Amino acid sequence: MLLEETIDMMLSADYKKQFIAEYHQLKERYNHLNKMVNDWDKLAFVPSCSLSIYQSQISAMKQYLNILELRARIENINLNN
Repeated sequence: MLLEETIDMMLSADYKKQFIAEYHQLKERYNHLNKMVNDWDKLAFVPSCSLSIYQSQISAMKQYLNILELRARIENINLNN
């Protein structure tokens, strides 16, 4: 799901829709950052931060995704919406 596709859900009064939007936004950002790190030697720019900083961020984002997935199972929230 693209970030712009989550706008209406994020603005919803329904916490489940906000939760789904949060999950998909994080997943999209995680995937993009992970791709950047995987293509580190092919980047068209020189990152200001070290590779290890980006790897730490990816690790934290993955942990956050896992927590959201656990909460979704416990709260019966379908993340495939």
